[in-house]
Amino acid sequence: FVVAETFNSALKRAYDTNSELNAERESINISEQELKVSKSSYLPTITLEGSKSQEETDKLTNRNGSNASITNVDPETRSITITQTLIDFGRGAKLAKSKIGIDLAKANLKKKEQEILFKAADAYIGLISAKEKLTINISNVNLLERQVETDRIRLESGKITLSEVAQSESSLAEAQAKLIQAENNLLTSRLNYENIIGQLNDIENLEKSSIYDLNLPGQLSDAIAISKKSNPDLIIAQLEYEQSKKDTISARSDLAPTAKLSFDRSKSEDLSSTYDEREKDVLKATVTWPFFSGGKNYANLNKNKSTELQKSLLLDNSIKKNQTDVASAWSSYQSNKSLLNSVRAQVDAAEIANEGIVAEYNSGSDRTTLEVIQSNSLLLNAQISLADSEKNYILSQFNLLKSIGLLNSEYLKIK
Repeated sequence: FVVAETFNSALKRAYDTNSELNAERESINISEQELKVSKSSYLPTITLEGSKSQEETDKLTNRNGSNASITNVDPETRSITITQTLIDFGRGAKLAKSKIGIDLAKANLKKKEQEILFKAADAYIGLISAKEKLTINISNVNLLERQVETDRIRLESGKITLSEVAQSESSLAEAQAKLIQAENNLLTSRLNYENIIGQLNDIENLEKSSIYDLNLPGQLSDAIAISKKSNPDLIIAQLEYEQSKKDTISARSDLAPTAKLSFDRSKSEDLSSTYDEREKDVLKATVTWPFFSGGKNYANLNKNKSTELQKSLLLDNSIKKNQTDVASAWSSYQSNKSLLNSVRAQVDAAEIANEGIVAEYNSGSDRTTLEVIQSNSLLLNAQISLADSEKNYILSQFNLLKSIGLLNSEYLKIK
């Protein structure tokens, strides 16, 4: 029992198992942990500490030189320290940056998802196209082999000349060379398919009929409007700009004071020869203001200001580039759609013309071998163009969907 590999099942397999996509999914987990790290700056820290030592005094003298009595001790100390940051003007910006980081990780995942799904669509459609081209070239070689055989018989009966037979043999050699190229292209397409989507047992399992037209915007203006909200490149540029603003605030806080409050409770035993035990509580408030650090803090602030300006300029560029990319994808989709209809008409006409010319040639009319060869060549080229046009038309739809930011598992309903 053979299970067909439909277009949707191939896309889902790539969505579920592609290593690049799975690696990008981990970025969200990393960002979530970074958020927890940022939140920790608002919570107190608790430190437990303990020590034990053994002291042995070999000699102890008084100031007048006489020997003093020696009492060895083994001091042991246990303490707990609780510290709470009261004022830190940078931790709010760091927390806000971490929250933005989660949205940024999701946007990067969406971008990677679009890239992988487009590659998967290209791999699936490309493999089917390569298989069709191989079939066309095999059929062409078989046709020309029969043509050469027929022409040799006609040569023996004196109906055609030796040069006409040579033309047929030359065309056959060319067709065989193209067949070898088509076989190599099929092998390359299969390897690409397995690299992106996964193992494929049999190319015949692919179903061309399962490839469907996508639900696309009806007008260019609609496509541009959707892209402004959904394009991951735009979202990423916006979020990176927002993060750069938080970095500037954080860098500015390095020039401001910080305040901490700590409480330390300790207990010591066998403290000295004079004291046996001591319990001590220390409440300490600390204010730190970095007055001068060699210019590092000012340089860091200026660096982050420049980065903020850079991200702002990149965001402006992304907004302009987005509109151009969507318009280009829309134009490509429309032109490929028109081209496909033209090529289909070309194939129909080439088939009718070839059938008539071959029939006239076989009936002994004035049709020459060269005319038959030219007719076969025109039909072959038209069939190859049709395979390419069908592939380009489908991929242009996916490219348009990718440019507006809707090439995802939810929109394609492959989850």
